[in-house]
Amino acid sequence: EEQLVESGGGLVQPGGALRLSCVASGFNISRYAMYWVRQAPGKELEWVSVIYPRGMNTAYAASVKGRFTMSRDNAKNTLALQLNSLKTEDTSMYYCAKDRYGTGRGQGTQVTVSS
Repeated sequence: EEQLVESGGGLVQPGGALRLSCVASGFNISRYAMYWVRQAPGKELEWVSVIYPRGMNTAYAASVKGRFTMSRDNAKNTLALQLNSLKTEDTSMYYCAKDRYGTGRGQGTQVTVSS
């Protein structure tokens, strides 16, 4: 069974940082482009970042570019998302997923940015 489990969220002040993790099981992430997506209450799912299967090429939504960094560890079958310079508008449930629409996502990890 394919599964993704996210962790690392929390409450942080504006300008702060968090590091999110995602552990995959049941499939090898090195074969796929993998994504982070997020959803705030009352809003649609939003694509955040992608890392491609060859090399470590990444792409980011304009709203997070320059502040967030996505990485992967193929040996451990894990993904990470480093969130820096957090803003209140980054408050969301964050998910790792197999596509930008959130396919296969786990239970998510809550990030709350508030003073």
